[in-house]
Amino acid sequence: MSINRNYPLQVCLVLVILAAAAAYPVARYGTGDMAIAAAVGALLSTVNALAGYLTIEYSFERSHTTFLKAVLGGMGVRMVLMLGALLFSIKVVSLLSFYVVYLAMEILFLQKRATSRSQNP
Repeated sequence: MSINRNYPLQVCLVLVILAAAAAYPVARYGTGDMAIAAAVGALLSTVNALAGYLTIEYSFERSHTTFLKAVLGGMGVRMVLMLGALLFSIKVVSLLSFYVVYLAMEILFLQKRATSRSQNP
């Protein structure tokens, strides 16, 4: 199993860029609680994105059935866990925004892996 490290690096780069972009508005107009909420949301979403990456890497070379169970089931489980975290911290808007960005990145990564697999059987 070859591990593609580009996706985790992209996730970390997006995290750094979005954190830098949010730093001034949160520091200028936000409160300490808002900063903590944004950081927790970013952390949960980043962990979620990396868990999706690990699921794809684990299941990519396996049978189609195993792949679909792992990826789709993993998305379902992670979505329920994220919903629980959202309900736990309902004030955290950044949680949902990071989740959407990373989910889009995960879908693009999956498509890129599938394309490379079809070109290199």
